[in-house]
Amino acid sequence: MLCCICKEKEATVHLTQIAGDKMQKVDLCEECAKTKGVNDPTGFSLADLLLGLGAAQEIEAAGGGAGLKCPACGFTQADFKKAGRLGCSACYETFAEPLGGLLKTMHKGTRHVGKVPESLRQSRDLSDRLKQLQTKLTKAIEAEDFEEAAVLRDEIKQTTDRAIVAPSGNAG
Repeated sequence: MLCCICKEKEATVHLTQIAGDKMQKVDLCEECAKTKGVNDPTGFSLADLLLGLGAAQEIEAAGGGAGLKCPACGFTQADFKKAGRLGCSACYETFAEPLGGLLKTMHKGTRHVGKVPESLRQSRDLSDRLKQLQTKLTKAIEAEDFEEAAVLRDEIKQTTDRAIVAPSGNAG
């Protein structure tokens, strides 16, 4: 079996990654394994290695080949295949088409949307909860279900009181 990176030497290092129901295998020769840091746990990332191989294959499949070159840093498909990373921010535009398919398979989309800070998430959840309770209260009043309306009114008051107390409790 040949090495997945150099495609010349016999593979002696065999790596398998199982994520969910998908299994990916990488076969490396000793030299490529050392270059990628497979023998050094602190410098090795199987995800980076698989990304580099997968992206290089995507670029080749899209017809980019060695002719595709970043105008800003001069990074080529061969450089990307070797390093497993792009050279600069302009590389994302240069290799956009082939990388688009790769990113879609790895992530939920191709646009980074970031994460929501915990305090903002809690604030949004609380706001949504209050809106739901207010809607239920309005419907209960319209239906003249005043017992239910009283329960909902009390729940809105408790939720609002908790919201006022919570920010001062999270001062640290």
